Amino acid sequence: MKAARIHAYGDLSGVVIDDVPVPEVGPDEVLIRVTAASLNPLDLKLIGGGLDAHFSLAFPYALGTDLAGTVERAGPLAARWRPGDAVIARPDPVRGGAFAEFAVVPATQVAAAPVALPAAAAAGLPTTAGTAWQALFETARLTAGQTVLVHAGAGGVGSAAVQLARVAGARVVATASASKTELVRRLGADQVIDYRSEDFTAAIRNVDVVLDTIGGEIQQRSFAVLRPGGVLASIVSPPDEGLAKAHGVAAAFVFHRTDATRFALAAALCDAGSLTVVVDRELPLTALGAALDHLAAGHACGKVLLRPA
Repeated sequence: MKAARIHAYGDLSGVVIDDVPVPEVGPDEVLIRVTAASLNPLDLKLIGGGLDAHFSLAFPYALGTDLAGTVERAGPLAARWRPGDAVIARPDPVRGGAFAEFAVVPATQVAAAPVALPAAAAAGLPTTAGTAWQALFETARLTAGQTVLVHAGAGGVGSAAVQLARVAGARVVATASASKTELVRRLGADQVIDYRSEDFTAAIRNVDVVLDTIGGEIQQRSFAVLRPGGVLASIVSPPDEGLAKAHGVAAAFVFHRTDATRFALAAALCDAGSLTVVVDRELPLTALGAALDHLAAGHACGKVLLRPA
């Protein structure tokens, strides 16, 4: 089969498409024929070695942590899954393997795919919805009636967060470029701030929760819009505890942990018509270099998807 791999840490030029054997299935694992995989900023960090302290990779390393497909075979301890089942999965980042024709994933990291989404689009669900769910509801404890500011509301995690917060009954404010304002409103934002022409710190105050998907100066300035006792949850980098204390708020770094239960809940929301996946573009595996370049440029609207053929 074809699989995208790196043979050492480096830049994007080190990504190659190799011919490799179809992986063997362990007793508690599922072999999935990949319909599509989804790129994440995590992939760029893994390629560059920036997360080696957290995810020490063994080379050659097979890339990819989000996929949708059909079950080809299941081990005896994964008998819940049958050949032909449509599934979504997020392999552990150390293992990877989603950018391939087949992937082996532990059964605990697999969930049934939503029937309401196109099979390829479902590949964009696990990390985006899983991360947004963990940040909003498990870390920040967002509840109905509260106000949340979602940075980059048209991005992968941001677009999922806007929808999940709306379903939860929160008032949703999001930042986005002017060209993406209508999309973010359709996803459920009550207010959209054009980050290129408006200062979000002047446009909103007394926010209960900030979801930081950008980091840097945006993260630091976000403390000023929180109410006393509010929460800033960052999926990018650990927030400054000193700034949090100075503003009388809480701050936390959200390190996404794979949880198939979250995936199943997100899939159910898709089937209920309350959640969708925004797709920026869909490319063949052979165009992975172009897909990674587009992701690295930082302007993808939703998810960039790969098809193995």
